[in-house]
Amino acid sequence: MGHTVDISETGLAVMMQLEIPVEQVVRLEFELPPGMVSVRALVRQRNAFRYGFRFVEPDSEGQQLISRFCRGLRPHA
Repeated sequence: MGHTVDISETGLAVMMQLEIPVEQVVRLEFELPPGMVSVRALVRQRNAFRYGFRFVEPDSEGQQLISRFCRGLRPHA
């Protein structure tokens, strides 16, 4: 369990109290307005309880939901 603090099409940052080694690949599951997401991600960095993950399944259904969500967050010119 954790709380997402930042998300992009390539990764996200999460605050959580688990111990996960850097460079470990994990499966993340979370909900976005378009639906539930399940995607594999690599732990890129850790600072106390904040983890940075990079998505490693670029063509997965979960990655497509993330991309659609992030495009909806972009300001319109």
